[in-house]
Amino acid sequence: MEETLDLTGLKCPLPALIARRALARCAPGTIVLLIASDPLAAVDIPHMCGEEGHTVESVRREKGRTLLRVRRGT
Repeated sequence: MEETLDLTGLKCPLPALIARRALARCAPGTIVLLIASDPLAAVDIPHMCGEEGHTVESVRREKGRTLLRVRRGT
């Protein structure tokens, strides 16, 4: 299962906080594609994932946005 969460326009720390809540609601193993325009999201979200036990499968920049593919941990 894969979900998309658009965090465009939100400033630090909101993208990481909202991503944390969204991942907590998902079943383990769910893939969530996070889209953020805040440059700090590329640092904050992987850090949060490490603390919460989620896996960041990819991070890429595209048209001024950061796209993170995250797998919900157990």
